[in-house]
Amino acid sequence: MPYLRMPPARRVCGDAALWGVLAAATGYGFRDAGASASPVWDLSLPLAVLAIAVPLSRRRPGTAVVLVNGLCALGMADPATPANAQVLSLAALSCLLGARVAAARRPLLVLSGCLALDLVTCAVLRTQAVWWFYALTVLPAALLLPWLAGRHRRGRRELVREGWRLARSLEERQHLVAERARLTERADIAADMHDSLGHVLSLVALRAGALELSPDLTDRDRADLADLRGTIADAVEQLRETVAVLHDPAGTEPGAGLPLTDTVEDLLARAVASGVPVRWERRGAMPVLSPLVRRGMYRAVQEALTNAVKHAPDGEIRVRISHEADRTRVNVVNTAPSGDRPVCAAEGPTIGAGGRGLTGLRERVTVLGGSLWTGPYQGGFRVTAVLPHQVAASPDTAASRPETPPALLGPGPGAAYPAPGTDTGTPDTGTPDTGTPDTGTPDTGTPESVARLASVRSAARRRSVAAFVAPAVAAAFFAAVYLAWQLTTSVLPPSRFDELPLGRPRAELAALLPDNAYPYPPDHARSAPQPPGTRCEFYRSGRDLLTEVDLYRLCWSGDTLATKDTVPASRPTAP
Repeated sequence: MPYLRMPPARRVCGDAALWGVLAAATGYGFRDAGASASPVWDLSLPLAVLAIAVPLSRRRPGTAVVLVNGLCALGMADPATPANAQVLSLAALSCLLGARVAAARRPLLVLSGCLALDLVTCAVLRTQAVWWFYALTVLPAALLLPWLAGRHRRGRRELVREGWRLARSLEERQHLVAERARLTERADIAADMHDSLGHVLSLVALRAGALELSPDLTDRDRADLADLRGTIADAVEQLRETVAVLHDPAGTEPGAGLPLTDTVEDLLARAVASGVPVRWERRGAMPVLSPLVRRGMYRAVQEALTNAVKHAPDGEIRVRISHEADRTRVNVVNTAPSGDRPVCAAEGPTIGAGGRGLTGLRERVTVLGGSLWTGPYQGGFRVTAVLPHQVAASPDTAASRPETPPALLGPGPGAAYPAPGTDTGTPDTGTPDTGTPDTGTPDTGTPESVARLASVRSAARRRSVAAFVAPAVAAAFFAAVYLAWQLTTSVLPPSRFDELPLGRPRAELAALLPDNAYPYPPDHARSAPQPPGTRCEFYRSGRDLLTEVDLYRLCWSGDTLATKDTVPASRPTAP
């Protein structure tokens, strides 16, 4: 059974709201047309066409405009008037055409075709000059002006989006520059240590070696001097390792100790050529990685291989590199060594990437915003590094996040799930494993440009809503106030109505009459028969604004009151 992809609820609600507005305009036009309107051609058909055109405007906005323009052309067949309510729908869909189509050539062809159809309709129907004027002014304005407004909105939106993308790029570059400055400072510290302390220790070791050759020393003194020289040599080696942690070659990126052309594939190929039993696989397409992340992945594989060869020289090694949407996972597992040799992978210095060991590897991964897990696994040892494709903005706080166990190796070549109760080398955090371990990036690492963009978008939405809602609310308020004023100033109390004598001039009755006549009498009151040659005015009989009240009708012959009567609030029913 084929899978049907449902559109998002927000899109469906937007289309439904637009259709509701256009359907309301269509219904109002049908009601205003009166008895001459056809329920099928003037109501049902436009509603059905709008129900198709509104959702179609997302994928084929040009076709939607053509459909609604057909309704406008059909409306020009009306012999009474060429205007119809579909002009509003045509303007709305033309605006969507400009907002949703970047190119201008095809929309202009659509608009030109619509205008040509309207003019051909006028020619075929042999309409009067008013219809030609409508087709040459109103319909082009409904097509072209909203389309230009939609294109302006689209261009402004793309300009703002591109500006924020540039700001985000500059912010990431600023973070990289700050990280380079920090690493440069560490290199300066390493150079000072090497030039001062390293030189002094070398001199001390040289003088101790010279004293061993003195003929005046006893054998015990020579043994003590040999031990002293060995201790100094160990101190020099430890200093060299410390300098290797802090120092990177000047003018290169951190971790640039490997050749620029050396890859993980080259590293694994050399290991296999050296007789190391390595099996490896790559999952996912190789993404475009920055040099920092690429070299971090190289160091993770190199250190894990070195650790496995040192502590389990005859054990099998499985390497898996999985590229996900925003991160790369490096998983290296070695089996248990043969015989009774225990698995040992201390966090101290090991031979490998610059002598830094797993501690140095953890520091490098953390600086990149990733996470590193190490520990026993099925009798052997596992090293898992998760590196983000983009360097984190605040890597210094990454280590403060609690670690969760990485996803276990899935079934594959040489891999198996751990048996129940097997120690994975990481403490249980009490949280379910979702298969995507925490990369160590804190929640506060969101780029400032992203937060600023969200704030500006929210403010823009509020201003847009206020720009439409505030005028509507103000118009409704003043309309309600004006209507209430008209209703309250056109009230003629029953007592005063009874006091009005017939045949008296208006000047004498002005004190009994309200300031204004009631301007909205119902149709049955307007159509009631009146004496010939008279002009009738209507007044409300009460001040109740929420219910309909009876009306008083005063008919004047010139300035003289000819007749007065009462008109019921509701239309009288026929017997």
